[in-house]
Amino acid sequence: MKVLIIEDDLTLNNNITEALKAEGFQVFPLFDGSLFERKVKKEKFDCIILDVNLPGKNGFEVCKDFRQFDTTTPVIMLTAFGELEDKIQGFDCGADDYLTKPFYMRELLLRINSLIKRNKLSNTGAFRNDTLVVDDISLNNTTKKVFRQNIEVSLTPREYQILFKLMGRPGEVISKAEFVKEIWGSSFDANTNTIEVYVNFLRNKLDKAFNKNTIKTKVGFGYYLDVK
Repeated sequence: MKVLIIEDDLTLNNNITEALKAEGFQVFPLFDGSLFERKVKKEKFDCIILDVNLPGKNGFEVCKDFRQFDTTTPVIMLTAFGELEDKIQGFDCGADDYLTKPFYMRELLLRINSLIKRNKLSNTGAFRNDTLVVDDISLNNTTKKVFRQNIEVSLTPREYQILFKLMGRPGEVISKAEFVKEIWGSSFDANTNTIEVYVNFLRNKLDKAFNKNTIKTKVGFGYYLDVK
């Protein structure tokens, strides 16, 4: 399995590289974002480890640009900051996981393996229906495009994942804990307001923009799509 590392701290980059090589990964280290786009357009990786505080273009910008042409390769962001707002910004740019420095290499390895496994499962058909339709919303899981009333709605990867889960079980209440476990993995405590923030983003784009009220809250339980 191939992992790309973009980390400007030489010592940390080398430490991560050695730890991954010891586990049998092929590792490709970079030290800034200048060569990133060229590299990922030429080669396919199983996971990308991306530092936030890069010289020039920061990690948030690099990740956002990457998601314009690759929506599936897992991205783990590394940062010295642990604030929820920073994590939300990272996820909004398309990151799949977020690790605050300093961290244990074992934890990084566990998260890499978990994301790679999840990504492979999602692409085998285990979680796929090419097109899901609920009310006047359609979601194509091959193109990752969402339409409401035949108008395309642009979603971030996290918003898309939440909608995909809701549309796969229309009318069924899904708990915040389940969303966190399946989408964020072990990165967040289910008591954070992360899910509320992203559901609100999704409602603004998918409900309020169309004068609809499809994404409902069952207080104390979770969220569901109203299919009446």
